[in-house]
Amino acid sequence: MQFLDDSLLPENQQPLVIQVAPYGPEFLPGDSDDIPLTMAEQVQKAVDCWNAGATVLHVHVREADGRGSKRLSMFDEMLHRLRDAVPKMLLQVGGSISFAPEGEGADAKWLKDDTRHMLAELRPRPDQVTIAINTNQMNVCELMSAEDVAGTSLALPAYQQAYTEMTIPSGPAFVAEHLRRLQASGIQPHFMLGDAGQLETVERLIRRGVYTGPLVLNWVGIGGGADGPNPYNMMEFVRRVPAGAVLTIESIMRNVLPLNTMAIAMGLHVRCGIEDNLWARKGERITSVRQVEQLVRLSRELYREVASGDEARRIYRIGEHYRSADETLARLGYAPNRRPGERGAPLRLAA
Repeated sequence: MQFLDDSLLPENQQPLVIQVAPYGPEFLPGDSDDIPLTMAEQVQKAVDCWNAGATVLHVHVREADGRGSKRLSMFDEMLHRLRDAVPKMLLQVGGSISFAPEGEGADAKWLKDDTRHMLAELRPRPDQVTIAINTNQMNVCELMSAEDVAGTSLALPAYQQAYTEMTIPSGPAFVAEHLRRLQASGIQPHFMLGDAGQLETVERLIRRGVYTGPLVLNWVGIGGGADGPNPYNMMEFVRRVPAGAVLTIESIMRNVLPLNTMAIAMGLHVRCGIEDNLWARKGERITSVRQVEQLVRLSRELYREVASGDEARRIYRIGEHYRSADETLARLGYAPNRRPGERGAPLRLAA
């Protein structure tokens, strides 16, 4: 991304988009007083986060017993209720969902990847579905201390072992088909990237015309197979992102606040919520709403505006789709593809 002499001045920065992940699917009921259980509580949590200043909601759904839902019908109901309750909020469904068949004989109709591709069939349509790139380790426990998980199910050896060994299955065939289905359904992919190598893969997908739309992404600095929350890692990733992309900074536990503070100052965007972090100062729990309120205060102290729902929609370029790889590269600020026989650095100047 480009930084000019005046890029750190708030009047030259986009309003801050706050992405909130308040549902904490890795935690179980009782791990936190801030986990909403009933459908009504889950919707109210979205309303509370919206009122606090968040404009993008990272959506997961729980069944009545507190388990994470794998039913497409439950997600449809949740999205329908959210559209009524927070109509201006961008709805971003977590793409780690693998739906389970519903109804007699349904399992015979679904192949392995179809259970994930059905995210493109959610109705009402979410604004975004997140997508990881390249099959990779996702050990969310690597950076968590005993104090981080104290009093939660992640302190249980068997549960922690399961999350330590977690991987993200996201190979080339799945990614290409998933991007095709999401784009055909008018749902924007939100890329969740853990390092520059994954960003390079996305660039190749764009250059080959597999993806032709805005590049809206998170740098996921959570360690365990992704970059750790080292500012040098973050700055290198920021440097590699093209100028026309939208970048949000995401991390884990008490690293969330310092990295988000840097992101606000730099004109980037932020993510918070109990899915990422349970703690304020050491030993003090913090809710998703309080995390949003904290980021709003920090942004205002730096004289940077906080985005409205309409502004977040414009910044994320919801609804935009481009005609070709060439147009996508130009819109994002990437160098153009090389033409046959062309030597040197490819450069296309506007007519």
